[in-house]
Amino acid sequence: MYRKILMRMRMRMRMMNATRKVVVGWAKEYKRYLSTTTTNQILLSPPLVSVDLPEIWGSTSTLYHHHPSQSPVSHAKIINGKSIAEEITSRVASNVKRMKESIGKVPGLAVILVGQRRDSLTYVRNKIKACEEAGIKSVVAEFPDSCAEEDIMTSLSKFNEDPSVHGILVQLPLPEHLDEEKILNLVSLEKDVDGFHPINMGNLSMRGREPLFVPCTPKGCLELLLRSGVEIVGKKAVVIGRSNIVGLPIALLLQRHHATVTIVHACTKNPERITCEADIVVTAAGVPSLIRSSWLKPGAVVIDVGTCPVEVKLLLFH
Repeated sequence: MYRKILMRMRMRMRMMNATRKVVVGWAKEYKRYLSTTTTNQILLSPPLVSVDLPEIWGSTSTLYHHHPSQSPVSHAKIINGKSIAEEITSRVASNVKRMKESIGKVPGLAVILVGQRRDSLTYVRNKIKACEEAGIKSVVAEFPDSCAEEDIMTSLSKFNEDPSVHGILVQLPLPEHLDEEKILNLVSLEKDVDGFHPINMGNLSMRGREPLFVPCTPKGCLELLLRSGVEIVGKKAVVIGRSNIVGLPIALLLQRHHATVTIVHACTKNPERITCEADIVVTAAGVPSLIRSSWLKPGAVVIDVGTCPVEVKLLLFH
């Protein structure tokens, strides 16, 4: 009897050792993949399927070993998103130029803009400017706040059928009287460059699946982390905000890249305590000055997606 128990224990130990070897091997391959980039590659973020790891658990883990002896960074390092964006735009422009010379066509982007929200106007203006810099054709269909849903649906149907339009963006949020789900579902899956179609979002959330498009702001956040050499595998990541536009998809992206992800939202208890344990913090709550220094541990990496204008009051002393 004891001999059988001993044999079972030995077999379990062998299986756990084999498991650790498999997972460690996959992790090494994943890191090696990220380190091998070609000069023609525009983005560092690889296909999601290529970074999937087997979900095999052992009694102990040697894969993500923390080294407490490492001293935290004593000063802040700025991630220069502007220079990274300029580099990506430059490479896209080169590819578009080659495409035009080769087949006489360029990519086309159509944008649906409803109302006069200041943040939406800024986003659309920046998108059109980026298209111009990259040599991409762009067209904006503008509607007033009080527009009928049928008007937007008609415009979307035309863009779906237009062969010169390869991507369609519906600028969110939409006025409350419009059915956002119905409108987004009408966008052709092959032209859903915002990645908001249920099939694209579903594939983003599932291991072994590859969405046709990933929501652009979350993918931009991931690109900033990768290009800045931030290690994601095995790190604690906190996403503040759970919107369908940023919070949810960036949480899914970080999880697909093997971070341990927690979402903090308006109903979360003790958000400061949760956030101060994070190695990576992505804040997209739409609330200015929400995150204080006491919420962050030394050496934490912070990506602030917010665009809220903040009033600055000047005190003049005579």
